[in-house]
Amino acid sequence: MFTPMTDRSVIVTGASKGIGNGIARVFGEAGAQVLVVSRNQTEAEAAAQEIVAAGGKASGFAADISTLEGATAMAEAAAERHGGIDVLCANAGSYPQTKLEEMDVEEWDSVMATNLRGNFVCVKACTPYLKKSDYGRIVLTSSITGPNTGYPGWTHYGASKSGQLGFMRSACMELAKYGITVNAVLPGNTLTDSLRALGEDYLAGMAKTVPVGRLGEVEDMGHAALFLASKEAGYINGHALIVDGGQIVPESQEALDEA
Repeated sequence: MFTPMTDRSVIVTGASKGIGNGIARVFGEAGAQVLVVSRNQTEAEAAAQEIVAAGGKASGFAADISTLEGATAMAEAAAERHGGIDVLCANAGSYPQTKLEEMDVEEWDSVMATNLRGNFVCVKACTPYLKKSDYGRIVLTSSITGPNTGYPGWTHYGASKSGQLGFMRSACMELAKYGITVNAVLPGNTLTDSLRALGEDYLAGMAKTVPVGRLGEVEDMGHAALFLASKEAGYINGHALIVDGGQIVPESQEALDEA
């Protein structure tokens, strides 16, 4: 039995939809006070109200977390509303799909600003509050794309997700003396609205490449983040937790067919 997250102050960025929304809902179900962060205030508040309707505690906040100003305002809001910050789930991400030859510098910089600089400024802004917590937890949402696999059109995304792990490994050493751990969840193919839009046939084909026979749910990523944020995970630091149903294991489709 894990120690309850009752009234822990938790920030989840990019939480109005997709994996971030799943993470926020899982923390809400666990009893935490969740600050649902999105660029859009209306979407942030709607996602927070879903958590409240399910019996949890949450509120919405709009911020551009690619800027230090936005990240600082976010951290101040969480501290004011919840009395401090215990957990930061830095999940917000951008993933346009553009082949290398067609990609312009502006798109590359935009992805890096959200995915990589966003992690840095959010951690920087929250660290003073996390240091005051009886335990501090930072959970980054990286990906198997970049650190473990590649996919055409995602050179910028893959580079940013690999960069997050480089950031994590140094940050976890700097912050450990304050009792703060820094870890990452690496999702495989996950059933978000954008993925569902590709159609049932496409999803069925993708599921066949995963040994457990299904794609991930956003709640799967939420439970992984909740574990890394738990009191019991306090000796796990600088770890990249792959949550993909074994997707990266087979060396070929034939290997799965033989299993």
